[in-house]
Amino acid sequence: MKPIIKKPNRKRAFTIVELLTVMSIIVILISLLVPALNMVKRYARDVKQRAQFHSIGVALDLFHGEFDDYPPSDAQDTAAPPVDYCGAMKLAEAMVGQDLLGLHPSSVFRSDGRNPALPAPYDDLYPSSLDLTTPVHVENVRARKGPYLPVENANAYRLKNLYGPGNTALLFEDLFVLCDVYTRVRHRETGKKVGMPILYYKADTSKVLHDPNSPGTDNIYNYNDNIELVDLDLPWDTAHQHPMASGGQTPDGVVPRPEIFYEKTKNEKVAAIDRPYRPDSYILISAGFDGLYGTDDDVFNFER
Repeated sequence: MKPIIKKPNRKRAFTIVELLTVMSIIVILISLLVPALNMVKRYARDVKQRAQFHSIGVALDLFHGEFDDYPPSDAQDTAAPPVDYCGAMKLAEAMVGQDLLGLHPSSVFRSDGRNPALPAPYDDLYPSSLDLTTPVHVENVRARKGPYLPVENANAYRLKNLYGPGNTALLFEDLFVLCDVYTRVRHRETGKKVGMPILYYKADTSKVLHDPNSPGTDNIYNYNDNIELVDLDLPWDTAHQHPMASGGQTPDGVVPRPEIFYEKTKNEKVAAIDRPYRPDSYILISAGFDGLYGTDDDVFNFER
């Protein structure tokens, strides 16, 4: 008889070296994959931002068809000095009204919306609640134009919800701005991630200059139209400024330069003179993924 040899009943397991090798490979693959996913995510956001600019462009064309002009963008506000009313805020009023009920045709784009020769278009509605049992409120709403942008898609937020109460300098904190599609800012009340205000500049077609050494009323586009907004502290970091701010110096030694606005909006295809893109209409600027005006990831309503 042959002897019966019992084989040990053991299953082969992975060694420590094999496990570490597999884990290392997984880590390497993830490290290669994450940047690619981030790039895809940023590209998708950029595409979405350009789609938003297209929607705003269509809405501005509707506004132009109604009033034979684009909304003003100058920061002057004679309603309640020293309050300013910048281009971004005037864009929001034109698109959705100061109370999101549409633009009142008697508004003259002041912070209080008032035309001194006519009844106040927003005073009896904003920020108080609307009472449609009151005839004056009913007639007020019936007179509205638009909203030219659907309110639910307009990304309209009050300044105080972006920067916090008391942090908006000379800008009336209860008024709205349209925000871009990025998520750099945390809404002060809801905690929701939202975008930065979209800057709006209207072309002055009576001018021919695009001079970064004279960032004011001599140019087709006036940098000062949104100066109060660009000069605000960053919503997430009060110690730093936008590279496109009008002055000062951040703790990291960066000196803001308003000239960046003219450099980034200059049409390099025109060699004879300094000429901006869209010299006969308007410019829209998103701060891009980093939320900073004046950096390389800014998005415009034109192809550079």
